[in-house]
Amino acid sequence: MDRTAPRAAELFSDNLMWGLDDTIWNLYGVPGQPASVLIAQGVIVDQWFGAAGEDTLRERLDRLVSLGA
Repeated sequence: MDRTAPRAAELFSDNLMWGLDDTIWNLYGVPGQPASVLIAQGVIVDQWFGAAGEDTLRERLDRLVSLGA
C-alpha cells in the first residue's frame, strides 16, 4: 500500500480505501493505472489500459448496455 498511497490519495476518498491496495489490481490483471474494467453480471466484458477518448468510451459503454447490463 505504501507504493500506491500518494496517487490513490488524489483519486479516492476515505470510503474507498480499497483503492490503495494494489493486490486488488492484480486480481483483475491490471499492471498500472489508468485502467478500466467493465463488468456485467459478474463477468468482465471489456478492459483496457491507458487513457481512452470520449468516442471510445461511448462506444464501449454502448456495447456494455447492449449486452443488457
